[in-house]
Amino acid sequence: GRRRREAAEEEVEETPQEKKLRLAKQYLEELRQLGESRRSRASPGDTGAQPAPCSLSRCRSQGAVLGCCCAWGRVLGGPAHLLLFLQVQPPDPARIRVLRGHQLPVTCLVISPDDRFIFSASKDGSLIKCKWEVDSGKRLCVVPGGKKGTEERHLGHASQVLCMAISSDGKYLATGDRNKLIMIWDAATCKRLHIFTGHRDAVSGLSFRKGTHQLYSASHDRCVKVWDVAENAYVETLFGHQDVITGLDSLSRECCVTAGGRDGTVRLWKIPEESQLVFSGHQGSIDCIQLINEEHMVSGADDGSVALWGLTKKKPLALARQAHGEQGTQGLQQPCWISALAALRNSDLLATGSHSGSVKLWKCGEGFRKLEHLLDIPLVGFVNSLKFSAAGDFLVAGIGQEHRLGRWWRIKEAKNSICIIPLKQKTTASSPESPGSS
Repeated sequence: GRRRREAAEEEVEETPQEKKLRLAKQYLEELRQLGESRRSRASPGDTGAQPAPCSLSRCRSQGAVLGCCCAWGRVLGGPAHLLLFLQVQPPDPARIRVLRGHQLPVTCLVISPDDRFIFSASKDGSLIKCKWEVDSGKRLCVVPGGKKGTEERHLGHASQVLCMAISSDGKYLATGDRNKLIMIWDAATCKRLHIFTGHRDAVSGLSFRKGTHQLYSASHDRCVKVWDVAENAYVETLFGHQDVITGLDSLSRECCVTAGGRDGTVRLWKIPEESQLVFSGHQGSIDCIQLINEEHMVSGADDGSVALWGLTKKKPLALARQAHGEQGTQGLQQPCWISALAALRNSDLLATGSHSGSVKLWKCGEGFRKLEHLLDIPLVGFVNSLKFSAAGDFLVAGIGQEHRLGRWWRIKEAKNSICIIPLKQKTTASSPESPGSS
């Protein structure tokens, strides 16, 4: 009876729509397992013919909640590729491209929705924001900045840039700095359009709600703010975290998720209801967070752990401890901090970064209840930012000699740079569209 009560307390109250989504996903997972068991029993002479396409009437006859897997994909706002499992081969080190231009550690980066451009920022006092062309590696635009107190004389930031975000239509770029400012840019021309003020401490997280120009921002002042970029307007402020907020992410729903540093919580903010759900499971400071799809997210902490979450559970579905190993001498060893995360949207592929000398790729297995390590990609330095391209054919890493949030120690042999890592993929299930699109 006690175990049943604990299980009931662990469950978060579901809306009818959330229950439908959960049941549909459970049904699809059962179909996947059935298909795998049939393939394992197939004889060596089998041709490996693909199963027949989904039939709405057939799925209904088998009790599907939402009709078929295609309907499930439409509910999520994208194609039915949740059952796509990616087999990623180790990239050839000679094909990893390194873009140099920032004098100080790269702190954040984003990729344009069409995968043609990369925007990056750093702790530089002179090269605050750069725009790069992916194909050629050329630096197309540099926005000069300055030192603190010289904001009026420079177009760019006058302090360290900690975060950035780009709208899903590629029109607006937002950057946030240690001096409490959020700057809005025209992504095509790199022209500054507006400055938002209102936070009382460093701006540490930014994200545009997908399909809109609504911007969410998080700060070390422990609050989340909502802005309307198209109207240059402030909307509202949400409170709840007990320590600095270190990361933020959002997708299509009118909500966002945040990492609360040393308050030990991850929070889901429901903007219209002005309510929040609280998740806990890490032992250290939670430094980064990323949504995988509308139902799952992943977070990383300085205790070296990576946690995989379902938005209807208060505890992690899977937890990888000391994901990047340990550092230090015998008896004084500490886990390597998780400093960056990336998820290929609506797929099972994750990437994590630390200062351990490599970026690790992971697979979400067993219906998002298991984290399976796939491979390591050698990179020297602090991995301060990671992003998958929308098509999933390359991964971009922002590298620095220091951690993006501080100067605890330096890795002198590291190069402050941006690394473009090609990913060779071999799929075991086909999808009509690329896994990163939606």
